[in-house]
Amino acid sequence: MGDPKKPRKKWESPGHPWIKTRLLREMELVGTYGLRNKRELWIAETMLRKIKHLARSLLALPEEERIKRLQQLSSRLYSMGILQTPNADISDILNLSVEAILERRLQTIVWRKGLAKTIHQARQLVVHGHIAIKGRRVTSPGYLVSRDEENYVEFYPLSPFVRKKVEEVSSVSQNTPQTNPG
Repeated sequence: MGDPKKPRKKWESPGHPWIKTRLLREMELVGTYGLRNKRELWIAETMLRKIKHLARSLLALPEEERIKRLQQLSSRLYSMGILQTPNADISDILNLSVEAILERRLQTIVWRKGLAKTIHQARQLVVHGHIAIKGRRVTSPGYLVSRDEENYVEFYPLSPFVRKKVEEVSSVSQNTPQTNPG
């Protein structure tokens, strides 16, 4: 059964470690998405590999069961935000790239929403506890934000960044000249 205090590895490292094109692509993705190390990239690649394996295994099922399970898989991937349409085809699932998963990380969502100036600042805000989802503090930058949670990503209510944002908004509204409509 295994030791409960020692969790399983959630990633598989590449089979051949010194392929130049893969190394360059990995370094580009690590820099683009502000990952701490390649292990975070390998976790996303392993997750994608399992999704694609599940989609390929559907091809061996009978027609009616394949359609039912494909609908379940595509709706689950849609709610996770990985797929763009809820009624995707098997080819859409097999054409997914690791960027689709990396875009759903909390760190990336914080940066894309404009809560942080850079992707690295977004990671720091998450790790230091300044970001909350539905009012609950989340400190893991690798947390995969689902499609329905995406609108609730905001600063934690007790974070000093909330006060800073309010001060910026009030100073901008005070500096704009007020025109009398009458």
